[in-house]
Amino acid sequence: MGIRESSIDRVFNVFVYALVILAAGLALFPLFYVFSISFSSEKEFLTRGFYLFPQEFTLDGYRYLMAHPGFTQAFRNAVILGVVGTLINIVFTTLMAYGLSKPWLKLRASINFLVFFTILFSGGMIPTYLVAKSLHLLDSFWAIWLSSAISAFNTIVMRGFFQSIPVELEESARIDGSGEWRLLAAIILPLSLPAIATFTLFYFVSNWNTYFSAILYLNDNRLMPLQVFLRQMIVEGGDTTLSNASNLEFQYTPAAKMAAIVLTALPLLVIYPFLQKHFNKGVLLGSVKG
Repeated sequence: MGIRESSIDRVFNVFVYALVILAAGLALFPLFYVFSISFSSEKEFLTRGFYLFPQEFTLDGYRYLMAHPGFTQAFRNAVILGVVGTLINIVFTTLMAYGLSKPWLKLRASINFLVFFTILFSGGMIPTYLVAKSLHLLDSFWAIWLSSAISAFNTIVMRGFFQSIPVELEESARIDGSGEWRLLAAIILPLSLPAIATFTLFYFVSNWNTYFSAILYLNDNRLMPLQVFLRQMIVEGGDTTLSNASNLEFQYTPAAKMAAIVLTALPLLVIYPFLQKHFNKGVLLGSVKG
């Protein structure tokens, strides 16, 4: 026999649904507006004012960006920074968290304290820049990758996840003759897919949105990632014209600016559905034991 819902519960549920729908609408409204303007012509944007559905559908903004060497170069740089940087982050974070989760590790308490200490007090911008300069890493992606190779907070959370894995599994594997590397690859990592997927998403979003580190360590415009290009295009204006093979001049129209925003957010929107299942589990499991 089902539990009958009282009138107060029904009113509360209606209120919760209405609040969720309102919040979702407020979040989706600017995204839909940007998406709509990206398919509009400059004339319609200047004459109609505010609108959500363009009368004149055009792909000029996207065609312009695809023909723009600055955008395509910045997009490639962002992909390289995101993919390689995330791989470095996951490898270093996983190995360090796994080591710190083992009670037999010598100086484990001291290393854990140093990791936690960096959350409260970081080296700072100037010392990090001087280290990168002394290692001749300026104007190189390695300056960005190595300066943010490990997140102390993510390492602590992943360490707690490794500690929640039953010790009996490791003991059984060691009885069968497994070493630490085989134990990590064959047992620990498959069980840790939710946590790894969660931090992969976190790291990729951080690397994809790299802005300050790029302008700090990179001076060559050919190495600038997508976020720096968007800053130049939308806020500063960047190069106002571009000549293509037909010697036609293009400008950063509102449609081109909005199209750049859409294309910048597109990789994250594509990746998230594939990680959503593991992401939800990782957030829950990572919070069970700290």
